[in-house]
Amino acid sequence: MRQTRPRRQSSRTRQTGTRRRMPARTGSGAGAYLAIVAFTSIYLVVDAYRPVSIWVAAFYLAVSLVCFVAYAMDKSAAVAARWRVPENTLLLLGFAGGWPGAIVAQQVLRHKTKKAGFRQAFWGTVALNVLAFVMIFSPLLLPGMLAR
Repeated sequence: MRQTRPRRQSSRTRQTGTRRRMPARTGSGAGAYLAIVAFTSIYLVVDAYRPVSIWVAAFYLAVSLVCFVAYAMDKSAAVAARWRVPENTLLLLGFAGGWPGAIVAQQVLRHKTKKAGFRQAFWGTVALNVLAFVMIFSPLLLPGMLAR
């Protein structure tokens, strides 16, 4: 997907200076945090059977921070009507292990929580990342690559 252009405000919004009202949120989105809790549980269970290097957790944390910053930059660009971070970049960062940071950014910044197509793609990348983690590190499937 190519980089998206900023949306133009309608002339009425520009002239009056009033802001468009956003629809009320239907929920807090706190359920999304359950994915992080579930993954932490999976990580600890896998680590109990076959130790996973601390570098794997550090990698997830680092990529999550990068992903959070990317969402914050995109939110800032959206508000200021500047060039946006491409959705494919946000999805790739999530797939690479930054999805916990993306979930936090989506909830804290209230960004990328409405667009159904993006949300479906995002949760698909989360599922693929968790599946890859289990396949790589689970003693039941493949030998761990980064054991201590």
